Amino acid sequence: MQTTMLSVSPFFHLILLLFSLADLLNAAAAADYLKLPLLHKNPFSSPSQALSSDTHRLSLLFSALRRRPNPTLKSPLISGASTGSGQYFVDLRIGTPPQSLLLVADTGSDLVWVKCSACRNCSHHPPSSAFLPRHSSSFSPFHCFDPHCRLLPHAPPHLCNHTRLHSPCRFLYTYADGSTSSGFFSKETTTLKTLTGSETRLKDLSFGCGFRISGPSVSGAQFNGARGVMGLGRGPISFSTQLGRRFGNKFSYCLMDYTLSPPPTSYLMIGGGLRRLPVTNATKISYTPLLINPLSPTFYYIAVKSITVDGVKLPINPTLWAIDEQGNGGTVVDSGTTLTYLAEEAYKEVLKAMRQRVKLPAAAELTPGFDLCVNVSNESQRPSLPRVRFQLGNGAVFPPPARNYFLETEEGVMCLAIRAVEGGNGFSVIGNLMQQGFLLEFDKEASRLGFSRRGCGLP
Repeated sequence: MQTTMLSVSPFFHLILLLFSLADLLNAAAAADYLKLPLLHKNPFSSPSQALSSDTHRLSLLFSALRRRPNPTLKSPLISGASTGSGQYFVDLRIGTPPQSLLLVADTGSDLVWVKCSACRNCSHHPPSSAFLPRHSSSFSPFHCFDPHCRLLPHAPPHLCNHTRLHSPCRFLYTYADGSTSSGFFSKETTTLKTLTGSETRLKDLSFGCGFRISGPSVSGAQFNGARGVMGLGRGPISFSTQLGRRFGNKFSYCLMDYTLSPPPTSYLMIGGGLRRLPVTNATKISYTPLLINPLSPTFYYIAVKSITVDGVKLPINPTLWAIDEQGNGGTVVDSGTTLTYLAEEAYKEVLKAMRQRVKLPAAAELTPGFDLCVNVSNESQRPSLPRVRFQLGNGAVFPPPARNYFLETEEGVMCLAIRAVEGGNGFSVIGNLMQQGFLLEFDKEASRLGFSRRGCGLP
């Protein structure tokens, strides 16, 4: 996760290094698409905590800047609202027999890693609190001389014992705040459900088995119940890439509105995606190119051309959205960040336009961390919030509803959930709140991002 909630959720994003990795999966055809539920943790009961988390995420992101129809895997995305997190979690079943662990679904990083325990008698471990390698017959750490291990920049040669035949590959990941995850870089069998409800077992998923987890980003209250991270980035060791060749090099998800009660189920699907929607005149599927930042190849960049508020184009210099030769600038789509963050000069124009067009009374006081808050105690007033539109590359228009960029921070008060990225690096982040209610397809084969307001209700 690079920067998952810049200020809204205590999410870290590892300073992940990209490696090249051979495809670990058999190319045999499977029976269906893989589908995983997404669960969301809502941070907005504590806006200051959420903002703090997002801010940390942004700093880590900035650190990182320095054939035929295929089956689809499916898994629910689970809201973290109940534990004060703005993340979406995936329930990953790993090992033989399978052990279930909640991982943060993160398009801003590559590594899949889980919290592990080396216990022998593990009866004192609550279910799903850690992965227990001794209880899995398919667990196998890579040898330190294995080519996979050599791709880990945090596994220097001196950690490999030249005199031992069975010397495991060790990894160490350090985060911007000093948090660390270390252990064995390993391979395992994962069990995933397909769209039809049947199960598929996939062997040799590369992942980090973290036996030592320390620091605020990856342990304690800030981690909010997650037991690791499912990296969905563009790098070769991400979950989506490892499964990609078998499932069409694409994945999709729809993040459902966290404010609904009971919260609806969201899904992460590996393979399939928007092409599964029935093609009718009412189906509006838009595509915009995915760009590559050579200095930050993990991230999913899109081209923002302009922003309008109530149909008025804002006076933002187009060069502000470009990726320069130093890797600065550009706009990242990140499921690990809660709010949306714009380059400072762009944010100033958005804030100015919002202040001019909001017809609602100002809140008695600003919620800490937000620059614009309004009184919406009268429910009928909410439709009068200004409408924001993002004009993207290839003529696509991303039209989020007001609830995606105004959030209720307390009863009767809504605040603009767009913030500035400070520091002069110029990049922007489209967070998961802005993405809610859209089915997003990350098509790495065609290097494009598809989105539609239809399809979120599909099983």
